[in-house]
Amino acid sequence: MSRIERRFTELRRAGRAGLVTYLCGGDPDADTFDAILRGLPRAGADVIEIGMPFSDPMADGPTIQAGNLRALAAGMTLARVLETVRRFRARDETTPIVLMGYYNPIHRYGRIRFLDDAVAAGVDGLIVVDLPPEEDEELCLPALERGLNFIRLATPTTDDARLPAVLANTSGFVYYVSITGITGAAAPVVQQVDAAVARLKRHTDLPVAVGFGIREPAQAAAIARHADAAVVGSALVEIVAAHAGGSSALIEAVHAKVAELAQAVGGAREA
Repeated sequence: MSRIERRFTELRRAGRAGLVTYLCGGDPDADTFDAILRGLPRAGADVIEIGMPFSDPMADGPTIQAGNLRALAAGMTLARVLETVRRFRARDETTPIVLMGYYNPIHRYGRIRFLDDAVAAGVDGLIVVDLPPEEDEELCLPALERGLNFIRLATPTTDDARLPAVLANTSGFVYYVSITGITGAAAPVVQQVDAAVARLKRHTDLPVAVGFGIREPAQAAAIARHADAAVVGSALVEIVAAHAGGSSALIEAVHAKVAELAQAVGGAREA
């Protein structure tokens, strides 16, 4: 059982949904990001997504695009992201880490070398936005062979004819994109998300995490009543942007926001 599978099993037994947090790797700089990362589990993050910095993201809105550019300007590379995970894993053996991003940096790094280095660093799963199921032999299948979960996105436009292909080699969890558009662009409509989650669960036993547009604790709680996890990214990246240059205040502000979200998600089903 992978760390991701174990974490969702624990959440299910506890009768609650989880909180998945996203931040751009190395934003605003390597040292500050390390400090943020170390404190996320204590603040309440159940699964941590780290964005692999890339200059031309397609699914990300202006907030996360800016986070990518800050990280790149500070010297962050894919190799340094893996080193960051390795340092985190030396302190934390249980919290799942998912790398999220695009194929270009992985291709430049060398796909098999990347997969082997990711496993060695302690990465648990991958979300590669621009690799469709038709390209599974490129990265998905080699990742699965090495024990990495390959997490696929489903969207409001993924119909029943397309869904089997999306789910075929997906593992860990399914990431449901709650809006048609880029990250941080709009708030999800809870009733529509609930119906979409129910539809996905008729097709798979995998946990369903819902992201894109979830910013505040009340929104996260509403999603958590039916989904297995709520994913929050842009709202956290905005806090980093608001404290340009990095500081203890930045770190504390991110952790405080995560704690608010975690409390809301954790108590959603009781409410």
